Amino acid sequence: MVRQAPKIPRPRFVRFATRALIVLGAGWFVALLCIAGWSRRSSAGTADAIVVLGAAQYGGRPSPVLKSRLDHAFSLYSTKRAPQVVLTGGRRPGDLISEAAAGRRYLVRRGIPNEAMLLESAGRTSLASIQGAAQLLAHRRDSLAGPSPVATAAPPPRVILVSDPFHMLRLEILARLHGLTPLPSPTRTSPISANRAVLEYMLRESVALPTDLVLMLWLKLSGRTIDPSASR
Repeated sequence: MVRQAPKIPRPRFVRFATRALIVLGAGWFVALLCIAGWSRRSSAGTADAIVVLGAAQYGGRPSPVLKSRLDHAFSLYSTKRAPQVVLTGGRRPGDLISEAAAGRRYLVRRGIPNEAMLLESAGRTSLASIQGAAQLLAHRRDSLAGPSPVATAAPPPRVILVSDPFHMLRLEILARLHGLTPLPSPTRTSPISANRAVLEYMLRESVALPTDLVLMLWLKLSGRTIDPSASR
């Protein structure tokens, strides 16, 4: 009779690592499903401002992706969904102007008055752009309100977020963490949405979302702020 060799128990670390990988994998899959689901949402409400996330520009000329976002913002502004447009996006290496400045040029030519736009032209990441937009809107709200003898808490600014559909979940979470009330309004004409690359971008978002949340937690615990000039 052949005796079976006794089973060697796996080290505790290996068991822990296996379970951790399973939990992380399940979490990543749930995040991916949420990103896909959120990409279909769109709000019809009005807001205090329209916040447009930046994208590439070439010598002041918006790329097709940025142009689709700007055209959508123009449509929202024209239908009086918000009285103000906040354009975000800094300069990449070699750029002469920022993405925000290129967006303003484009929208001025389309008919939006310059005084109806605010520029957040330092941020080079989604996190930095949302942080900068929140600071701009808070400063403008306080300057318009002026000094008040009675201290009252102002309601958080309502913002319509404009970007590609795959971007919406992360932007909504970041906006809420920065004291904004977000309303999603993704553009449906972006070239990204029109080809198979959208799956690649969703996969990137499934990594970028938890990364930004961990970064936000670390910043809060350390008392630091995001560097707007940090690379995407």
